[in-house]
Amino acid sequence: MRILLTNDDGINATGLKVLERIAREFSNDIWTVAPSEEQSGTGHSLTLTMPVRLRKLGERRFCVTGTPTDSVMMAIAHIMKDNPPDLILSGVNRGANLGEDVTYSGTVSAAMEGALAGIPSIALSQGYAKEGMGDSVPFAAAEAWADEVLRPLITTPMAPRTLVNVNFPALHPTEVKGIRVVQQGLRDYGRLKIVQRTDTRGYDYFWFGLGPVISTPSHSTDLEAIHDGYVSVTPLHLDLTHTPSLGRLAELYP
Repeated sequence: MRILLTNDDGINATGLKVLERIAREFSNDIWTVAPSEEQSGTGHSLTLTMPVRLRKLGERRFCVTGTPTDSVMMAIAHIMKDNPPDLILSGVNRGANLGEDVTYSGTVSAAMEGALAGIPSIALSQGYAKEGMGDSVPFAAAEAWADEVLRPLITTPMAPRTLVNVNFPALHPTEVKGIRVVQQGLRDYGRLKIVQRTDTRGYDYFWFGLGPVISTPSHSTDLEAIHDGYVSVTPLHLDLTHTPSLGRLAELYP
């Protein structure tokens, strides 16, 4: 099985090294194509207004001066065009991708691009307990539970244009309670946090952040699964059509 690895934290990210170790449990045919620099929050963006540069770092290991989507496109349409991957794994992201995070996440979007290409794709993210941990975020839960999560997924056919979003809780592996298959949650938008500061010349600048508020109408989503100490597994699809609204809107245009 040929596996393509990518991420949004960049080619030198700790989580990508973790993912490489995880992937080797399933195959020796591992290819890595990831952004040269961190691309967190870039979503499903594509670089169109400047050239994208490709650099070979080693055998089957490349970096791209662009987004996670650029990286997957470069891998499928250029580097591996004659022998495409059988599976795409994206991550392991430093920080969870839950609820509406999936629309911002480069990690999930890389898996989306794989799904669009008809390749089974899985996004993996590791939650962490507090802000400001930097490179000290522990990936032990992801390393310990990845095999149990991935082995059934990679042997089960996925529906067309779907992907799977996996999140590991910020716990020691022995404290993880198990695996839950759950739907995508939705947080209260009030979690948005904007930090204002002033530079040395007296001009204001801003940092955007998101607080850890949990607010969902039921107890069956990825948000609660992680909060309760489980690995969350959520199938996502790329058709954003709100089907129940089709008929109502059609009535507006007789």
